[in-house]
Amino acid sequence: MDILHNQLTNIQRHLAFVATAPINWICYVQVFSWTVALFESYLLLRQYPLYSKKEPPAALASHFGPGVFEKSQNYGKDKAKFALFSGLFKQVLDSSMLQFGFYSWSWGASGALIGKFGFGSEYQIIQSIVFVFTLFFLSSIPTLPLSVYATFVLEEKHGFNKTTPTLFVTDLLKGWALAFGLGAPFIAAFLYIFQWAGDRFVPWLMAFMISFQLVMVVLYPTVIQPLFNKLSPLADGNLRTRVEYLASKLKFPLKHLYEIDGSKRSSHSNAYFFGLPWAKHIVIFDTLIQQSKPEEVEAVLAHELGHWYHMHPTKMMAISQLHIFTILALFPAFLHAPPLLRSFGYPKAVAANPPTIVAFLLFQMILTPLEAFVSIGMNAVSRHYEYEADRFAVELQDQLREPSMRDMGERLGRALVALHVKNLSTVWVDWLYSAYHHSHPTLTERLKGLEAFQARREKKAM
Repeated sequence: MDILHNQLTNIQRHLAFVATAPINWICYVQVFSWTVALFESYLLLRQYPLYSKKEPPAALASHFGPGVFEKSQNYGKDKAKFALFSGLFKQVLDSSMLQFGFYSWSWGASGALIGKFGFGSEYQIIQSIVFVFTLFFLSSIPTLPLSVYATFVLEEKHGFNKTTPTLFVTDLLKGWALAFGLGAPFIAAFLYIFQWAGDRFVPWLMAFMISFQLVMVVLYPTVIQPLFNKLSPLADGNLRTRVEYLASKLKFPLKHLYEIDGSKRSSHSNAYFFGLPWAKHIVIFDTLIQQSKPEEVEAVLAHELGHWYHMHPTKMMAISQLHIFTILALFPAFLHAPPLLRSFGYPKAVAANPPTIVAFLLFQMILTPLEAFVSIGMNAVSRHYEYEADRFAVELQDQLREPSMRDMGERLGRALVALHVKNLSTVWVDWLYSAYHHSHPTLTERLKGLEAFQARREKKAM
């Protein structure tokens, strides 16, 4: 442990200038956040002309019925327009809040609010919780019209919305209640670790965050998910038999097999698994069951089990923990930096002894532009894992010695095409836009990959 702390101390020595140098941090954040926002707008403008194509890629032409490709293009065009407007609107909002001192005002307002209940500035954790939720609620109000438009205009126009106004409001209130119910204790524990461990908080905070994630794995299916959707045991039949047999052959620790009422809110479809290493749950959207044949759904789940087989969730979690560790290792230099808070308009009295939550918020703002580059790398890793899971499905017949699974790759290809067609997904995608935004390869890329995997498998069998 001492070796770790010594290395962390060395990092802080190299960042000592943060606490003394007169850096205009607010200007840095404004310039680079606008750079990211304008770059994302540029990517949308690169993608937008592709929505004017009149024909799908040749490999997909036979899968689109009359008028379906046109609907897909129109849906993509409307989403791009909305994304361009909403992205710039949110950037103007964030930039304005930053420039006009909204964050420093919120800290003062939270202190005044708890003061009315007899709590002074020494109750920093309580003030921090009030501060965070003041920011959360007040900053979310201006973006509510965007959510309303996306649900009741954009998705409604293209036939996907199933959410009623009552359900929308109910979901919103549940989300806020959940944010407070989980967020308040999380923030309290997060800040208590700083108070207890001092500058040696990094390993303890890492241990806490990993533990919190494991707790959420248990809480999500049992407490959180039922607040929004109904999970029912998948009915007996061909699909259940196929999935249970596949899971048993792979020794996948299947505990529950659910159907979820995704159609309650949208006609989009999906399937996923979650759980602890020894008890996994598979969830299939009712829309997927309605839109695809049992053998195609089985192929989609074969792909998902490929992620489990190759330990992709565990690997991604390890990468994310390394990322979080890097962030926390840099933070101490910003935690004790009065010039940082002064640059963002905080009073001298507050900046002299920076509140942990305020310093961490500003630190995150400084890192946000750099996170855009990190996301590209994470997408590249995720895409590699998607190809690996596709190859797993193709080669499943060899691994399990099951002739009935010899066409799993073809079934997966048909399922992917059907999902894209039913969901009106974009099939013409700019490479740079995709690299920045997409964690999955495009449909044409995946179909070519499946063909290559199948050809390689057949070559080995000869």
